[in-house]
Amino acid sequence: MSNQPFTVIIPARLSSTRLPEKIIADVGGKPLIVRTANAAAKSRAARIVVAADDEKIVKICQENGIEVVLTDKTHQSGTDRLAQAVSLLGLPENMPIINVQGDEPLINPQIIDDLANFFISRNLPMATAAHTIDSIDEFHNANIVKVVLDKNDNALYFSRATIPYPRDSGAKEMPTQISVLRHIGIYAYSVPFLLNYQKLEQSPLEEIEKLEQLRVLWHGEKIGVMKTAIIPHAGVDTLDDLARVRRLWAEQ
Repeated sequence: MSNQPFTVIIPARLSSTRLPEKIIADVGGKPLIVRTANAAAKSRAARIVVAADDEKIVKICQENGIEVVLTDKTHQSGTDRLAQAVSLLGLPENMPIINVQGDEPLINPQIIDDLANFFISRNLPMATAAHTIDSIDEFHNANIVKVVLDKNDNALYFSRATIPYPRDSGAKEMPTQISVLRHIGIYAYSVPFLLNYQKLEQSPLEEIEKLEQLRVLWHGEKIGVMKTAIIPHAGVDTLDDLARVRRLWAEQ
């Protein structure tokens, strides 16, 4: 296990498309973004910072003792928002950055630590995580992002489609030669890569699949993928998701 310090940055956008202002919705008496930051603080991160796009989020973070920076409202992705935050914070080039999604108040801090260790050991510009899925329904579910790896556990492609597609069975059965992997939306980056990311043009694949990590592969960079047995709770995208998270929080 590496003792190298790392920083967690949590992008937080107020006007989410499917559930506006979800980031400040109440979860057990605290705003969702506060719950997420507090959960991330249980990892061994040296610093937790929220990258907000609205003064309302800034005020909430400050009232709850959470470090926060105000970023532009115009960013196309959370990664773009992190890049600006890194610039504003003046973080050193050798500081690993972990991107924790702002709508995941039930995130397991162990997966944050594990990804940081994996990223530091691999010496790559970017890393993420995935876990095995065994359900044929999940295999075909377009809301579940799948990832296919090379022999060195670097991502070959991410897709909402059924990949890898078992031709012989017409995808009626799961592949037996390799595990089918579900992508987990947590990322690690080097500071130089993040600062360069905002200069990269969006790719056609990114626009088609609505997956920002495809921009990285399109431009020829590698993404290491850590395989984990930890299956995280889903984040909050809808009112049903919010109700589920509130119920699970109350049961803790």
